[in-house]
Amino acid sequence: MLSRISKRTWLVVLALVLVTLFLSGCAPSDHTAVKTEDLLEGNFWEKNVVYWFALMLDTFANWFGGEYGFAIILLTVIVRTIILPLTLKQYRSSKAMQALQPELAKIKEKHKDNPQKQQEETMKLFQQHQVNPLAGCLPLIVQMPIFIALYNAIYWNENIRTHEFIGIKLGAPVNEQEWYAYLLPVLAAITTFVQSKMMSSQQKMMPAMQGIMLIFPVLIFVMALSFPAALPLYWVFSNIYTIIQNYFLYGRTSSNDKESVPAK
Repeated sequence: MLSRISKRTWLVVLALVLVTLFLSGCAPSDHTAVKTEDLLEGNFWEKNVVYWFALMLDTFANWFGGEYGFAIILLTVIVRTIILPLTLKQYRSSKAMQALQPELAKIKEKHKDNPQKQQEETMKLFQQHQVNPLAGCLPLIVQMPIFIALYNAIYWNENIRTHEFIGIKLGAPVNEQEWYAYLLPVLAAITTFVQSKMMSSQQKMMPAMQGIMLIFPVLIFVMALSFPAALPLYWVFSNIYTIIQNYFLYGRTSSNDKESVPAK
């Protein structure tokens, strides 16, 4: 049964790789940017999804005097707040997983010579307590359609494609810009690693999940190199939001737990 979980976790990685390949090759290099309202004349995806992301970015940028970098920050906060219920579900699942550690240790010891039986009993325990070992991936999976829509909104929007934020062209790929633009992929990878490390230190993850948590930063770095700079900028802001959120969810809780332990 646990082997099925491992397969599912690697399917998540495969999905992210496919997204990378799709986004890297989905748009021709000679495409001409359009006005946001022109997206209403496009296909179903463009007029019902991409249009609204482009409209939000335009609206937020107007609030900030035309600064699309600040518009992306605001969009990040809104997106992460919307998926907060999933994050809280992830948090509750991680706490439940911690509570099950003594039982998991007993199962491992009892069936140490029978891996198949050990897997079956572990899955029964998860089902009995309604614990989802893959809950940690949910927020990331939910964000992928948003990531694709944001990519399209940036690619088609003529204002974003020509806009600069802290000297970086938001609409141009990072690997076609000055050296300092490479700071965005680096920051995206580092912040991804930090927030993954925070989660793994609090959640007793299985080896397969730990492996995926290590792969994500590398994958994000590779994706960020060839994507418009606005996307790694979004990812950096999103990761910072997550790091702060995890501090209050996990860090503060751990501190309180330590304080509640009576001194011997």
